[in-house]
Amino acid sequence: MNKLPVFILISFVFASHLLAQQISTPLEKNKYQKVTSYDELSAFVNLMDEKSGLVKVEIIGQSVQGRNLYALKFSTSEFGQDKSKIKVLFMAQQHGNEQSGKEGALLLAQAMLKPENRYLLDKIDLAIVPQMNPDGSEANKRRNGNATDLNRNHLILSEPETMALHRFFDKYLFEVTMDVHEYSPYGEDWEKYGHRKNAEETLGGTTNPNVSENIRQISETEVLPFVLNYLSQNKYTSFEYCPGGPPEIDYIRHSTFDINDGRQSFGILNTLSFIQEGKNGEDNFIENLQRRAEGQMCGMRGMLEYVSLHKNEIKKMVESDRKILVSGKSNPKVSIQSDHFGNGQKLSLPMYSYSTHKDTVVIVNDYRPVVKTLYDVQKPEGYLVPKQAKDLVEWVGKHELIITEFKKQKNQEIEQYFIKGIDSIDFERDMIINPVVETKIFEGEINASDYLFIPTAQLKGNMIVLALEPKSELGLVTYEPFRYLLKTGETFPVLRVVKK
Repeated sequence: MNKLPVFILISFVFASHLLAQQISTPLEKNKYQKVTSYDELSAFVNLMDEKSGLVKVEIIGQSVQGRNLYALKFSTSEFGQDKSKIKVLFMAQQHGNEQSGKEGALLLAQAMLKPENRYLLDKIDLAIVPQMNPDGSEANKRRNGNATDLNRNHLILSEPETMALHRFFDKYLFEVTMDVHEYSPYGEDWEKYGHRKNAEETLGGTTNPNVSENIRQISETEVLPFVLNYLSQNKYTSFEYCPGGPPEIDYIRHSTFDINDGRQSFGILNTLSFIQEGKNGEDNFIENLQRRAEGQMCGMRGMLEYVSLHKNEIKKMVESDRKILVSGKSNPKVSIQSDHFGNGQKLSLPMYSYSTHKDTVVIVNDYRPVVKTLYDVQKPEGYLVPKQAKDLVEWVGKHELIITEFKKQKNQEIEQYFIKGIDSIDFERDMIINPVVETKIFEGEINASDYLFIPTAQLKGNMIVLALEPKSELGLVTYEPFRYLLKTGETFPVLRVVKK
């Protein structure tokens, strides 16, 4: 192998170090007293692209109001082409009023130019989408320009921002993702309780029971402890992401298992997928902003460290579990209704005491760390979606689902649901629809040209089942635009193709 002369290597390292020093983030230029504006972010990412051979900026889409969504792609080669590397995606600021995720992502982008971090890019192709919601950010509001919560939109994909992110994911099929947010532990309920959560950084893995058990297990027992310890070593307080409470008033769980958020929507594709939530400022969004941004960056940096150390094991696991999905030989049953349950374990939850103004630990008795299935269905070979249901056809296109020509085989039959009534079910403290269905064999003739056939033997197979089953508490029928599909006394228009 030809080696570069020593003086050239020294010059490269010196130039890289000098470049990292010269390119300050907008937050640093503003002395941490002003959040980065969209125009400042645009100038920064374009400067990174122009000045460093390690970064290529890709505009993955536009927001509702026409602002660019940028992905910074870090690679020592052509991004995504070196099959020995693992692909990692970080995305931040889906909620516009959660500013520190964006700032931390930009600090991480700057740090990746430093020579001492180069070893990470020898094993990782890293993509950073620092700002998913530029319209909300400019107004410092949670929702996007259509007043939609982007982190509840990853199944229905009604918004240009979430559509852009999923197209970008599908383009490279990242093995590891992290969705960066902020949480707010403040409020009257917590003040009355006398304590509040106080960890600077919290992290959570996937909890949907249809995600590969291998992925859920390694997330809980290996990845989260590693990153939380990394944060602790760097002097940040951290804990596993535990929404719910206050304790004894409401239960504590490990986030939602819904697939409409960034973490679970990629996790259901058997991705090693995480959420990170840093603590928000109490009085205003720039309070303690430097510490918050650096904490967010530290958590992302810890994740990269874990991935670099375990690259081969992660790649092998994700590849194997995805092959099972694509082959159609995954678990024959899909959980479409679940709930959070306790396992007899009590949680020692670090909190802040309003009376002593000091950190303390509260023992949580009603702790529900386990997600169990309430109702499952046999996974069909595929679904027949009527072409006249234009919104369903459009949804299929947004997710770029594989569709094939349908020709009924002798060993197949077609099932149709009859909606006998519509009840309700408690889903994480929200009451949602729960139809009473009867399964019937479809006896009529099927004109294949009237339907799209969506096989479940594809990477998005479990997502398809969760979306199209009428009793799925995570399905399309729980969203207003698709409620019309459920009518008492009528048949459900989407058909199931099953083996006899």
